[in-house]
Amino acid sequence: MNIQYRKLTINDLDTIIDMRINQLQEEGAKSTFDLRPQLLQYYTKHLQDNTFISYVATYNGKIIATSGISFVEKPPYYNNPTGKIGLLSSMYTLKEYRRMGIAKKLLGMIVNIAKEYGCGTIHITASDMGVLLYTNFGFKKNGNFMQYNFY
Repeated sequence: MNIQYRKLTINDLDTIIDMRINQLQEEGAKSTFDLRPQLLQYYTKHLQDNTFISYVATYNGKIIATSGISFVEKPPYYNNPTGKIGLLSSMYTLKEYRRMGIAKKLLGMIVNIAKEYGCGTIHITASDMGVLLYTNFGFKKNGNFMQYNFY
């Protein structure tokens, strides 16, 4: 199977948005409104200012897997003297292409770009499906993650 890997472009947004929505629903999120406008706005803005970078895997010209990382900064701290953090998201592979090493390859590409950006750490909220991938890659669980929701 000849899988190609490349950087996401603005022309891919319709596909990436559909895949992101499928990912969220597959992970158990309830579709309570049309999320497409917000995703389009986010991806357009952050692709243009390079605070979101994504690589995709394609087969016969069709996107079959996605990855993404958003960059944020906090004041530096001892475990992260740059203060730069990569927030990993949008790791998704179509069902028929899973367990073929595609996500691992995309994850490696994303980790490399985070290193080039100067990130001192990468965070992810992993789905049950993704825990093994991230653990095998070297990610460690952090029991301190908490969140406050406005919605």
